[in-house]
Amino acid sequence: MGKKELQAKLDELKSDYVRIQSDMDKLEYVRGRVSSAEQQLIRLEQEIAEVNRQLEEKE
Repeated sequence: MGKKELQAKLDELKSDYVRIQSDMDKLEYVRGRVSSAEQQLIRLEQEIAEVNRQLEEKE
């Protein structure tokens, strides 16, 4: 995967992270179940870290 593709994937992951975090805030407000959202955030954090690592290797 090229540098541009990695950067695009990173941008997409960050966007998903912000969206899920916002959804989780709403769930907490209405006392909903947030464990699923927390798991998704953890997975996204790991993916973001991996893409960042790959980007560093390209430089």
